[in-house]
Amino acid sequence: MNRVRRIAGNELTLLKNGAAFFPKLCADIDAARNSVYLETYIFAADETGQLVGQALQRAAARGVNVRVLLDGFGSAELPDVFVDELRDSGVEVQWFRREVSPFTLRRDRMRRLRRMHRKLAVMDGEVAFVGGINIIDDIPAGLEFDAPRLDYTVRIRGELAWEVQAVMQRLWEMVSWAAFRKHVKSEGWRLRRIKSDPDAKVQLMLRDNVRHRRDIERAYLKAIAGAQREVIIANAYFLPGRLFRRALKQAAHRGVRVVLLLQGKVEYRMQHYATLALYESLIGAGVEVFEYQPSFLHAKAAVVDGEWATVGSFNIDPFSLLLAREANLVVRDTEFAGILRNDLWNEIERDAQRVKLADRGLFTRMLARVSYGLIRFVIGVLGFSGKH
Repeated sequence: MNRVRRIAGNELTLLKNGAAFFPKLCADIDAARNSVYLETYIFAADETGQLVGQALQRAAARGVNVRVLLDGFGSAELPDVFVDELRDSGVEVQWFRREVSPFTLRRDRMRRLRRMHRKLAVMDGEVAFVGGINIIDDIPAGLEFDAPRLDYTVRIRGELAWEVQAVMQRLWEMVSWAAFRKHVKSEGWRLRRIKSDPDAKVQLMLRDNVRHRRDIERAYLKAIAGAQREVIIANAYFLPGRLFRRALKQAAHRGVRVVLLLQGKVEYRMQHYATLALYESLIGAGVEVFEYQPSFLHAKAAVVDGEWATVGSFNIDPFSLLLAREANLVVRDTEFAGILRNDLWNEIERDAQRVKLADRGLFTRMLARVSYGLIRFVIGVLGFSGKH
């Protein structure tokens, strides 16, 4: 799978799971000469976290400017001693909204629910990673799984790596300012405006709460609306709003084969059962639903007509649609899309189970409806429209 594809001034390599990603990440950190930026939702102090942490410390010891941005909720269990070791070695570490209160349903506290869910890294503005893999062991700890989480990231060498660095520098400076720290010296991103070309063959797409609220969602909807043959979506936490569900159903009604690869293992119980509440309507409209069985599905990837592909951190659920900072790579290239498509189909055929509505008992259907209703209620309390 790890073939290099040259597209529009960039070399793209699709990496599957942490077993392919972490060695590449550490090797590129070790090769960095000037700067390393890393953003992640989860950074665990397990074997993988130690491996990456040591690479970051080695870079800082060489005089490389190393900056790590961690989400305050996703990485809340990272021990202080681990962070202190990074800082003592010269690694700069910042937290994105570290203080999280469980009582955050009031609208004036909505900002506390807005998380940094991106998984990005860039070295020297030359090599970057965009994907969905957290810094955590590939096989879930404490569970009887022999298989790793299914997930993807893309290694980029070329022009787009500079754009990834500029995006990460912006957020780093915003967090620095918000924490009332000394203003960080810019490394030049203001000298060049980032222009988003909707027709670019390789495009970094963001989701935030200011200028890019629906960019990734709209990219999905546009691709689905234009689909002529096939839509394949692999998504870990799937709970779309009406617009997205309508787009999938309309594609199926046009004769497009619409395939969803979703979570088969129960990771977050309420969200899992809420997703089940959508099955009847989707399957009734002709959408094929498969559940991944060997381990947790953590992928956020899609392929349309074997020509359009996306890989990133964006789940099709209220968290990603409405609250979190996300980053996806969109690629318009038949060879790259074909590599991802073939791997997704291999996973579907080998390790997924097709959902049949007759398999759902009365209790499961009732639990699904209650869970979906509760989640919609929470979204309503938070003041969001259900159309998304």
